[in-house]
Amino acid sequence: MFTSDDLKAINAIRTLSIAQIEKANSGHPGLPMGASPMAYVLFNKILKANPKNPKFFDRDRFILSAGHGSAMLYSLLHLSGYDLSMDELKNFRQAGSKAPGHPELGMTEGVEVTTGPLGQGIAQAVGMAAAEKHMAALYNKDDMKVIDHYTYALCGDGDLMEGISYEAMSLAGHLKLDKLIILYDSNDICLDGDLSTSFSESVKDRVLAQNWAYDKVADGNNLDAIYEAITKAKENDKPTLIEVKTIIGFGSKNQGTNKVHGAPIGAEDFEYVKKAYEWSAADFEVSDDIYKIFEDGIKARGESANEAWDELLKSYSEKYPEDYKELMAGINRELPANFMDQVRKYSHEDKALASRASGGEIIQDLAKITRNFWGGSADLFSSNKTNIKDSKAFRDDSPCGRNIWYGVREFAMAAIGNGIMAHGGSFHHVSTFFVFSDYLKPAVRLSALSHLPLTYAMTHDSVAVGEDGPTHQPIEQLAMLRAIPNTLVIRPADANETRLAWKVALESKDRPVVIALTRQNIPTLKETENLENINKGAYIIKDAENPELILIATGSEVALALETAERLEKSGKAVRVVSMPSMELFREQSDTYKEEILPKELTKRVSIEMGTSFGWSEWTGLDGLNIAIDRFGISGPGEEVAKILGFDPDAIIEKINKKYY
Repeated sequence: MFTSDDLKAINAIRTLSIAQIEKANSGHPGLPMGASPMAYVLFNKILKANPKNPKFFDRDRFILSAGHGSAMLYSLLHLSGYDLSMDELKNFRQAGSKAPGHPELGMTEGVEVTTGPLGQGIAQAVGMAAAEKHMAALYNKDDMKVIDHYTYALCGDGDLMEGISYEAMSLAGHLKLDKLIILYDSNDICLDGDLSTSFSESVKDRVLAQNWAYDKVADGNNLDAIYEAITKAKENDKPTLIEVKTIIGFGSKNQGTNKVHGAPIGAEDFEYVKKAYEWSAADFEVSDDIYKIFEDGIKARGESANEAWDELLKSYSEKYPEDYKELMAGINRELPANFMDQVRKYSHEDKALASRASGGEIIQDLAKITRNFWGGSADLFSSNKTNIKDSKAFRDDSPCGRNIWYGVREFAMAAIGNGIMAHGGSFHHVSTFFVFSDYLKPAVRLSALSHLPLTYAMTHDSVAVGEDGPTHQPIEQLAMLRAIPNTLVIRPADANETRLAWKVALESKDRPVVIALTRQNIPTLKETENLENINKGAYIIKDAENPELILIATGSEVALALETAERLEKSGKAVRVVSMPSMELFREQSDTYKEEILPKELTKRVSIEMGTSFGWSEWTGLDGLNIAIDRFGISGPGEEVAKILGFDPDAIIEKINKKYY
């Protein structure tokens, strides 16, 4: 079915990619030169996508997990008719370009997820396939399949060496995500040299053991074989990896070596390559007949599919109006007006409750508001309390299930969550112990960089974890996550602040929200009973006339700060207490509001938080006192550990008196 015209189109992708890299004097030419045939077959012959409507919801998703090959993706997007001009390609890897060094979601039309950190693209593809399967189960009818598309990824050897790919692919096979297809650019070369120096496992045996289907294309330039393999994979009842044997830098004098992996090939070799490709056009010059090949391929197919889906959706809205309304609300990330009216509030007369437990109760209420709310845990549902109780696990035989049992796969869990959010249609949360944010931090960073509003419910948030000891007691994790740009970290003081933290998370449109919750029981504070929001990040929870001292606390330490303030007042001191559930939200407020909460003239400021002191000087100033933990924890009962480490009214008052009085 393929002709010489297809080869011309492939060589256009190759030469356009090399031209970008040569002009920038930076980039990775090897992958585009070797993998363009498989990418072309997928894009122009199979992929259901509409370049003129990139957000067409029932489109197939393509993820370039090997993100260093971005020049190839940009060439494909340009030729296919996406809004990526030739001038942008000429500006590859330059400041302000829509063609950055690695693909970035939101930067370039047609890019589905941010990739580059190897392995995370595979995990995000798993998330997209999971989202498709879940939404199809929720909304498809016997007579109308409004959600029916595939997720494709192109990966390299480096992706498969990263541990996250093992985690994610293991779960994908377990869940039988049959609409997930990975093309493996198998070229036997890594950045430093031959792949055999560091990687010799049988990828075939590995993926078969993970309950994947496997196929192999022996010649990466055999277009018919590639097409047949992908078509066959679409019929499998499990995810499929297709190993495509390629020659890195195909056509170069240095093809098949690491010399073509991550550096421009140079003008002389580029001329040599052009002759090998029988390419005579000038750099960045593409003839109309090549554009026509893509117009007749992906563009025509995508527009037709989009029109058919629009008609189907119209019929669906008429026959199933309630389902349609909820489907579109998920796609648009909308919740009913005043949805928080349906979420319980708490009284100071209630028994003390761990914020992980109140968070679990709040999740049950949120789950009743929309079917689009679902989540998962890294084998800690019983500890995190994040499972939706009236729902099954998300499995192949129960794809409507709203609880993903992620297993002990923290990094993959977060990256899969990113894929679910990038797919669209869901309010998704992931959860584990707060200390294990260390395992998933790179995915939180990618959530933030990609502007994905994934919710991270992180429990056991301090040394009050107790007997599990320092390995499980967070110290530096709050500061670490607060340091990530475009990330909200919320550490609620009690059940009512936890309630409002979830409100912030679900209303977030373009950034992840980390909610840090306690293992230990904490009182519901009388002062939060009428609290309407925590959107400003900090507020005065207790004030005094003409305060002379400010105590600033977060989380479980707010109650401690209130108790400390009460005792200080008995000794004649006027104390203001500020609850600061989110430094990031407070930082975004006007100078007027910040001055209202923390007046400049009030320099006697004390922070109280069971974590590192790093970062607190921003709020306490040069004359501030930071009650913190700048060491690792201790194994023992939580209350005893906290007291030993100085979180006790007597110890705090002694430090305050020594510092200020």
